[in-house]
Amino acid sequence: MIKKLIALCLIGSVSLFAEINKTELGKLEVEALIVKDLTAKQTLYSKEPFKEVQPASLTKVMTVMLAIERGNLGEPITITREMTKVEPTIAGYRRGDVIRLEDLLKAAMIKSDNDAAKAIAITVGGSEERFIQMMNAKAKAIGMGHTHFTNPCGYDDKQHYSTPKDLLKMTEYAIKNRKFNEISRINEYRYRALNKNREFYAYTHNRLLNRYEYAVGVKTGYTAKAGACLIARAKKDGKDCVIVMMNAKGDRWKTAKNIFEQVLNS
Repeated sequence: MIKKLIALCLIGSVSLFAEINKTELGKLEVEALIVKDLTAKQTLYSKEPFKEVQPASLTKVMTVMLAIERGNLGEPITITREMTKVEPTIAGYRRGDVIRLEDLLKAAMIKSDNDAAKAIAITVGGSEERFIQMMNAKAKAIGMGHTHFTNPCGYDDKQHYSTPKDLLKMTEYAIKNRKFNEISRINEYRYRALNKNREFYAYTHNRLLNRYEYAVGVKTGYTAKAGACLIARAKKDGKDCVIVMMNAKGDRWKTAKNIFEQVLNS
């Protein structure tokens, strides 16, 4: 009788963990990949989790989190010439535009606007250089021991790097914040300059938010060196899964959806 009870308990404990086809994941053309079941607190799959990679615009998760934690989100920010000296993805701010800090956060996360990210950095840090110091201090504080930031946008730089494992740590830290989760799952957003009749439109690059009903964020990224990158999260029936995918050669949206389906339906 005791043996039967033990066997039943073991079966029950195994069923708590999601199942995933590691053989199929091993065939994917991605430089690095981590899949974690956040509900069970279990990493289901990892490939090159400690490899130093270019994080591209996944960087903006850190940029936005620092602003959420240290900034007054209703603060009006006057755009300076320095804030507009960015490329290539931009909202199109002009010198003298006054934009709410929260609108800058949404522009940086949803559309990945680099002028918004730079404006956040200069506003919150007092200077871009000081903000970068804050980024690295926060990374160290939350256990990102193999990460170094040199800019708030995610531009390619030999000294601007992270690892998939560290990016997962950053994500797990960020999604504990209600405001971050609220922003990271928005598909599109319209806002205006407070002092001019100028409207701006932020639309998401994250196709999962448009095509997969269980997707709840988090951030996309792309540069020539980093390739197509993605931090994605999905929730269903009490199950919660996050994926960190770096330099995906195939369809990252299809790949992420297939992984989520395995985890959330197991």
